[in-house]
Amino acid sequence: MAYQGLRDWLEQVELFGELQNVEGADWDLEIGAIADMARKESKTAPCILFDSIKGYPKGYRLAVGLLNSIKRVALTSGMPVDLSTMEFVRVWRQRIKDLKPIPPEEVTDSPLFENVWEEKDVDILRFPIPRYNVGDGGRYIGTGHITITRDPEDGWVNVGTYRVMVHDSQTLGLYMSPGKHGRIQMEKSFAKNRPFPVAVSLGNDPLLFMASAFEVPYGVSEYDFAGGLKGEPVKILKLGQSRLPVPASAEIVIEGECHPAERKPEGPLGEWTGYYASGVRDEPVIHIRRVFFRNDPIMTGAPPSRPPAEASFYKCFWRSAMIWDQLERAGVPDVVGVWCPPEGNTRLLTVVAIRQRYPGHARQAGVIASQCHAAAYLGRFTIVVDEDIDPADMKDVLWALTTRCDPAQDIEILRRCWSGPLDPIIPREKRGFNSRAIIDACRPYEWLKDFPAAVKVPDDLARKVKEKWGKAILG
Repeated sequence: MAYQGLRDWLEQVELFGELQNVEGADWDLEIGAIADMARKESKTAPCILFDSIKGYPKGYRLAVGLLNSIKRVALTSGMPVDLSTMEFVRVWRQRIKDLKPIPPEEVTDSPLFENVWEEKDVDILRFPIPRYNVGDGGRYIGTGHITITRDPEDGWVNVGTYRVMVHDSQTLGLYMSPGKHGRIQMEKSFAKNRPFPVAVSLGNDPLLFMASAFEVPYGVSEYDFAGGLKGEPVKILKLGQSRLPVPASAEIVIEGECHPAERKPEGPLGEWTGYYASGVRDEPVIHIRRVFFRNDPIMTGAPPSRPPAEASFYKCFWRSAMIWDQLERAGVPDVVGVWCPPEGNTRLLTVVAIRQRYPGHARQAGVIASQCHAAAYLGRFTIVVDEDIDPADMKDVLWALTTRCDPAQDIEILRRCWSGPLDPIIPREKRGFNSRAIIDACRPYEWLKDFPAAVKVPDDLARKVKEKWGKAILG
């Protein structure tokens, strides 16, 4: 079902029973603990809408866990809600192959203009900004948001998810990892000793949040990409001071700028790896110039935690599809499935299933899958399996790993690969590089026909038995 903006999306999520309303929670740690408990202990992790947050008026709301279920990811991306995991990845892959970017459409009117704070009136702490985890260095307004920036040389607009911490009522801390598109743009601006305009948008169409976290190619705006996924332009407004384009359907937009020489300590934040690996560093400061927000605004958050968390859940479908597509574009034939499990943060473990066609096919697939654009940053393990293994079924994958891999022969190590400050196993002074393991868990090609036959119920018999006995046995 198509939806228009976050409020309509939440109504549809409530209709299929995945929205949980919570009133009276404390912004300090309690919201984070509730989100963590719901994610770990619910059969399907709900989207949670917090209201009447302690110390704040009713109507100032916070939604977390938006994309923590396959149904909600399907709703957001306009796909059927009853697909299996690997079928979902296959459909995503085809969407990527067929996608034609659609530029955004500028409009001049929006509910965002219901409330406007000019610089002297700004007090960002009037919003119920949470401190999610006990080790966090402050309150984080930017986890489930988008950050909009512009390249000072080429003019293209980047939409990314970069963490944003509150320093005080009028300034924010901005952390963008080395090599990320927004940081490259900022460094260009600072090299010319110019302020860097930034807009932070909260309460967006969840599709924009998804697109902001994907590996969209450098120089391509995520607005164009999201428009291609929707099949229609994203409606945007251009802010008066910075001229940055922001979503017209957003709930809250913060307009500001960073100055080249100014830094303040930012962090730590419990990150998507499940660790406080990035510590505290001096990072750029956003000086807030204006704030726009709707009546009864809804902030959005995606609190990082030990995986599988929201960020690793929704990205696993996208990253799997992207790696599959990039393998085929690189000329690797007969890829039958790719899966980046949320338990591995979607980045640290990739499983590729192939139908072996020639000697070295498995190694070729593993090396390319570990170094293609969608997987190059902060990867760790790539496992290649045969076509009889479902890459999304970890029981299958572990069986292949423990029975078809000879460690002395079938594990290759790549060194000095692209890592970053969030990598917990790399000593702080050496971060930036890591190593990768390519694990060949396929039957050896040279004696493929002589490899012991696997025990398996034939597919036709399995179907017949399921039709006859499924309800009695499976319920």
